[in-house]
Amino acid sequence: MRRNDREITDKRAIEEFISKQQIIRIGLIDNGEVYIVPVNYGYTYINGEYTFYFHGAKAGKKYELAGSNPSVGFEIDGKYKLLPSETACGYSAQFQSVIGNGVLSIVDDEEERIEGLNHLMEQLTDKCNYEYSKEMLSSVTVFKLQVKKLSCKAKF
Repeated sequence: MRRNDREITDKRAIEEFISKQQIIRIGLIDNGEVYIVPVNYGYTYINGEYTFYFHGAKAGKKYELAGSNPSVGFEIDGKYKLLPSETACGYSAQFQSVIGNGVLSIVDDEEERIEGLNHLMEQLTDKCNYEYSKEMLSSVTVFKLQVKKLSCKAKF
């Protein structure tokens, strides 16, 4: 990180930020090109390690790329506020962001699929322990991103 003065290392502050956002951008590799997709997410933070869950169709680019190249990057941002100036180059912004990389997989175990969907729903609605029909579970893919490296940066 170039601006070490903006790095946030407080694990509780990072987790609090992640807990209040709703969109994570996943960067996958597609024949040497980057493919970025924004998705809603849920997560776990256990023993200092993050695992993000999101869902999608059982077909399509995200699904295909997750199976062919599991190394991914990700980004979450928020708290954005434009700081105006009298000159164009004087403008700035307040923000907070998390970036990192990890390994993406498709969750096959039904119990973990339900757990992942519940984390996603809790992130979006503050409720968990939903009921999922067999039909619904068979029609959706649950993705799991196990974080290898994560950093947080902010300008307030």
